[in-house]
Amino acid sequence: MTPLPQPGELLMVDIPGPTLDDDTAAHLQRHGIRSVCLFGKNVQSEPQLRALCADLRAVLGAGALIAIDHEGGAILRPAFWPFAPGAMTLGAADAPALTEAVSAALARQLRRVGVNWNFAPVLDVNVNPANPVIGERAFGADSAAVIRHGRAALRGHAEAGVAACVKHFPGHGDTVLDSHLALPTVPKPRAALDATELAPFRALLPESPAVMTAHIVYPALDPQHPATLSRAILTDLLRRDWGYEGVIVTDSMGMQAIDGHYGRGEAAVLALGAGADLVMALGRREAQDATLVAVAEALATGRLDPAQMSASLGRLRALAQTFPAQVAHTPDPGADEALFAQAWAAGLTAYRTPQAPPPGSHILLVAWRAPERHNVSEAGADAETLARELGTVYDVQLHPFERPETLDWPALRAHGKPIILATTARHRAPALQGAQPDLHLALYNPYAALDVDAPALITYGFRPEARRSVLAWLRGEQTADGTAPF
Repeated sequence: MTPLPQPGELLMVDIPGPTLDDDTAAHLQRHGIRSVCLFGKNVQSEPQLRALCADLRAVLGAGALIAIDHEGGAILRPAFWPFAPGAMTLGAADAPALTEAVSAALARQLRRVGVNWNFAPVLDVNVNPANPVIGERAFGADSAAVIRHGRAALRGHAEAGVAACVKHFPGHGDTVLDSHLALPTVPKPRAALDATELAPFRALLPESPAVMTAHIVYPALDPQHPATLSRAILTDLLRRDWGYEGVIVTDSMGMQAIDGHYGRGEAAVLALGAGADLVMALGRREAQDATLVAVAEALATGRLDPAQMSASLGRLRALAQTFPAQVAHTPDPGADEALFAQAWAAGLTAYRTPQAPPPGSHILLVAWRAPERHNVSEAGADAETLARELGTVYDVQLHPFERPETLDWPALRAHGKPIILATTARHRAPALQGAQPDLHLALYNPYAALDVDAPALITYGFRPEARRSVLAWLRGEQTADGTAPF
């Protein structure tokens, strides 16, 4: 008779803060939890993060899986290491060897502190410029390019000894809804899915230790259930038809696409029954407890097949054995600063032939006063920081704004100075469609360049390394040779 796993062995949870408190440690041990996902609330410094991972490893045991979203670009929790560019910067540079090197460097950062699982790379094909959650997190809008760079990113992770996790299966690149906030549907026929969304996953499954599911309904694959809860997608397609034997992990079950429609406990049981090996039961303790109770009941009553759950447990243990959560003595992350700077610069993209005002000019900088953080992405650069940095090239007059619809462009033009507009928000702003700058610096969402009828310089990110490449371009010290995904 197949022994039943503990419910906690099939769940991944998060923890409250930067240290492992006694109550949380007891909770993890009591339920046999082996998997934890770290977020910004858990990260303060390299020594602190290393100590936290050591404490987690002591509690979780030899099968510990300590994960984090460490994609690059806007999806980086540690602020104490050099910032790697995100996927679309690398796609714009289109040098797979560079993508591999950057990915290996990201993975080395994680191994340095004892994190053994990175929820990257993103294999979504961002064919929808209005996508509110993927955008520059994707390598591009072409499935062949995503395959090319996804393979390079997987190689980089494998070289550094960190488990990668491709996401968001079957593809989040053609949605207009954010699954953190709603339940999206992608109503494409199967042939279109095969050619675009599914192509990178199918091509790269042999090299992917793990796959993360998307909370999206694909009627051509399953007209009723989102992929995370779909046996037709996770078991019939991914396991049976494509022969995938790696780990299947859900995205966070606290996202409204799931929590707002199914509830935590029932959704976890449905996901495990559908073929997921690990459910991300993130959030408050009550939600974790509700998930544990529901899974325990489903195991006890036979609603969850013991043989299937045992197979899931075997896959999770194999992943932890192949990629142990042990600290590695890697080179100082500062050594990768030049590599990241090279990558940011290589992705810099000119759109509509932008021209920089001559250095020393008097310019008017129009920029968001203080961009806000959105879901998984960090907040962009604020107006004062940009003005201070551009002040090393120009005599800058700053015009910060809270909302783009308040901008009076005829009045701004009346200043008689060249106007540089810097967009630093996660989402596009339709109110910018009447903007009249001389130069647009698209420092976050690259598709903002489509909203502003002006020449643009696109960075695909707002990190300091990206901004330094912009300053070099403004001084005439650097070209912008990247290729835009539109």
